[in-house]
Amino acid sequence: MLDFTLEGEFIHLIQLLKAANIVQSGGEAQMIVSEGEVKYNGEVDYRKRLKVRRGDIVECRGKVIKVK
Repeated sequence: MLDFTLEGEFIHLIQLLKAANIVQSGGEAQMIVSEGEVKYNGEVDYRKRLKVRRGDIVECRGKVIKVK
C-alpha cells in the first residue's frame, strides 16, 4: 500500500495516478480510467476529474493508494 499525503483539499484522480507513478502520462491515466481499471473506495469509477480527498483509497494495476 502506498501512502499519499495530500497537500490541498483534494487532488484529481488523473493527477494522483501520475504523482504515485502508476502511469507515465495524463493520457495514459485517462485511458485506464475510461477502461475501468481504477477502483475508488472499492468501486470501479470512470470519472477522470474525480476529486480524491483524505481517507479515500484508490486501487489500480495491483497497487493500492491511501490518501492522507
